[in-house]
Amino acid sequence: MPKAFVRFAYHMSKLINGAFPFVFNDVEFHMLKEKALYYPDKKSLLLADLHFGKAAHFRKFGIPIPEQPHRDDLKVLQRLILETSVKEVLILGDLFHSSLNAQWGDIQNFFESFPDIQFHLIKGNHDILPALSYQSPNLKVHVEPLIYGPLLLSHQPLDKVPEGFLNVCGHIHPGYALRSAGRQRLRLPCFYRKENLLILPAFGKFTGLYVVTCTSEDEIYVVTENKVMAINLMQ
Repeated sequence: MPKAFVRFAYHMSKLINGAFPFVFNDVEFHMLKEKALYYPDKKSLLLADLHFGKAAHFRKFGIPIPEQPHRDDLKVLQRLILETSVKEVLILGDLFHSSLNAQWGDIQNFFESFPDIQFHLIKGNHDILPALSYQSPNLKVHVEPLIYGPLLLSHQPLDKVPEGFLNVCGHIHPGYALRSAGRQRLRLPCFYRKENLLILPAFGKFTGLYVVTCTSEDEIYVVTENKVMAINLMQ
C-alpha cells in the first residue's frame, strides 16, 4: 500500500462502528459501511450518487417503483449526521436523478431540517435542475472541482490531479465481485483506489453497480452490512 495512503495504527480519533480508517498526506479519513467518507479534522461527510427522485422518474413512465429506497437513504444520512456531529456534508454529484419531480421538495426539507450544517453539491451529469431549484439557504453548488484540504473533489474522475492531492469522486458506482469455490459471485459496493484517485461507492440504494477491473497495484475496500474490508489483490 503506498506510503501516502496507509492504515492508521495509532493516534486515531474515535472510530465509527465498522469503518476502515486511512491516512493521506498525514490527514485521517474513515471509509464508512454506509458508503460515505468521514473527514474528522473538518467534521464533514462526503458521499456521491444519491440519485434521489429516480423512483418518481420511473413511475412517470409507468414503471411502478416504490419510494421506500429513497426514504431509507435519507434515514441513513440523517443518522450519520447525528452520530458524527458533522458541520458540512459534501455531495459529489448526482444528488437528483433527472428532471424536477415531487421528491425535490423532500430534499429541500431535509437540508432545512439541519440549519446549522452547510451542504455542498459538486454537480454531476444528472444534476440538471434549473438554477433556482438549488437555492436552499444552506446549500452551496459548485460546477467545478473543489479543493478541500488534501482532497480534490469532483463528480467524475479527473484526468490530471496535482501532486499532493487525492481526487475523491463518484460517478462510477464501483463494485467488486467476490468469487467462491463454487464459481458463484457475490457483488458488493466498494471504495476503489488507484494511484491518486479514490472513487466512492454510490450512496443511493436505487443505483446499479459497475464491477471494476483491478490490478495488483489498486486497492479495493468492499462494503458489507457490518464493516468495510480491504481485499488482498495480490492473491
